[in-house]
Amino acid sequence: MTYSVEALVPIAADYPTYSRAREHLKDMLDATATGRTVTIARDGAISAMLPVDPLRAYFFRTVSPRVSVFREDDSVVALMEGRPFVSEGTDVDGALADLVESLREYAADWEDRLQHAPNHHDAWGLVQLVKLSTDAELVDWLERGGE
Repeated sequence: MTYSVEALVPIAADYPTYSRAREHLKDMLDATATGRTVTIARDGAISAMLPVDPLRAYFFRTVSPRVSVFREDDSVVALMEGRPFVSEGTDVDGALADLVESLREYAADWEDRLQHAPNHHDAWGLVQLVKLSTDAELVDWLERGGE
């Protein structure tokens, strides 16, 4: 998703051109290390550079995993309600680990081709959470994250 400079008039870009941003890359990284968000304008669009940890924490709280875990025969099943993810394992840990693997595969597919499909367009937040998280952080999110 791109935002036009005109639509964000109240927000002045910290760096009004890509060239200016490139000249100040160290300053930009230093600013984000202190928690600031830095904006860069290029070809009529504004992009943001921001610290990963607060962004990941935001997605952890706002993207709901909606996971149901139940036993079926000799397997434990983990199902993400409202999303096309279901995994199995011999125990809860195994089912969640398999679910993390499925989420990683989906995030890669989403970036390659699915992001423009109407039924996958709204998965942007989920994909960002997956990309910004370790496997352990994703398991933690599956167990207690979301709204």
